Amino acid sequence: MNARPVLEAGDTGTSKPGEDARERLLMAGLRLFAQQGYSKTSTRELAEAASVNVASISYYFGDKAGLYRAVFMEPLGSTADELARLRAAGPRLGDLLQAFYAGFLEPLKQGDVARLCMKLHFREMLEPTGLWQQTLEQDIKPLHDAMVARLCPRFGLAAPDDDLQRLVICLAALGVHLHISHDCTAVVAPGLNDGADALDLWQQRLVGFGLAMVQAEMRRRGIALEEEDAA
Repeated sequence: MNARPVLEAGDTGTSKPGEDARERLLMAGLRLFAQQGYSKTSTRELAEAASVNVASISYYFGDKAGLYRAVFMEPLGSTADELARLRAAGPRLGDLLQAFYAGFLEPLKQGDVARLCMKLHFREMLEPTGLWQQTLEQDIKPLHDAMVARLCPRFGLAAPDDDLQRLVICLAALGVHLHISHDCTAVVAPGLNDGADALDLWQQRLVGFGLAMVQAEMRRRGIALEEEDAA
């Protein structure tokens, strides 16, 4: 989930007028679709929230469905970038896990954008338009498979077994939980998400916790840890 910058409402930055209008539509769409869902959000509402005319939706996105697709897919970035980062990670387990968890943490640095995206994804699960299934097949599964492929050699496997699949799902769960539990964390452990370096510290801890999980599974299988990964 490599983050693609999305402007906050009212922030024009240094973009050209047309680019700014497109970004405003993306932000307005993200907020309204997350709050109301696709069917209850009108093109007029979207245009008014973005301070553009209704024709701009057609111009930039084709129609409301096109805007919804862009809102759903674009803010969290390119799966191709995440796959490249995983495949390029060094041989150490720590390097691999650092690359893996960067994909979960970088979008959270966008603050409200990441939380709205998660809310929109939940709404899409409850009120499906087909994009969630596409996300599972084209984004989530390829990343899972890439992580499995990187771990297979370390476990001496030509193909993953069920427990390696379980391990990768559990590794991902640590990162996913940070996205879905922001409000919960603020109540049960206030302050963990506060401060400019909070997410960097989370990434360090996730790498450490993930490394412990991989090491535990290796020990369970009787696989010797490499010296650089046993520290």
